[in-house]
Amino acid sequence: MSLSISHPLAALGLLLGGAGIAQAQPAIVRHGADGPSPILTGVTVPAGLETLYLSGQVPPVADKAADPATPAAYGDTRAQSIAIFRKIEGLLAAQGYGLKDVVKLTVFLVGDPKLGGKQDFKGFSEAYAQFFGTAGQPNKVARSTVQVAALANPGFLVEIEATAVKAR
Repeated sequence: MSLSISHPLAALGLLLGGAGIAQAQPAIVRHGADGPSPILTGVTVPAGLETLYLSGQVPPVADKAADPATPAAYGDTRAQSIAIFRKIEGLLAAQGYGLKDVVKLTVFLVGDPKLGGKQDFKGFSEAYAQFFGTAGQPNKVARSTVQVAALANPGFLVEIEATAVKAR
C-alpha cells in the first residue's frame, strides 16, 4: 500500500491521529494590496485551492425598446460594467463563491462612439470601484484592461472574464 501526502500539514495530521484535527489552509497572497492603486500587482495562489474560471460576461439588455445592436440597448461603459459585475456576482454565488474570492479580471473595452472611438476607462473604473477595494468588499484583484476593435454584438462596450479562488 502506498500513501501519498500532498501537504506537509496533512502528514502532521496523520501522525496525530488525523481525523478531528483541522488543517490550516494556505493563504492567497495579494501583492500590492496596500496604497491607492485600485488593482494588485499580482496574486499568489497556493496549491490545493479550488479555482473557478468564468467565461467572458457581457451586459444584459437594459432598454428593450432600443435596437439590440446598439449601445443604447445596454447603456454606456459604466452602466454595462455595473450590470456585468452584478451578473458575475450572481454567477459566483451560484457556485459558492463571492466577489471577495475574485483574484483576476480580464476586461475588454470597445471604443465608445460618443468618445470618438476611445475606450471609456474612467467609466469602467468608476463601476469597478463599486465592487472591489470597498469598505464592504476590501479585496482588490490583479487586472488587465485592453481596448479591442469589437465584441460579438456591436452594442457591447464591455466584456469581463473573472477568475476566483477559495478553500475547498
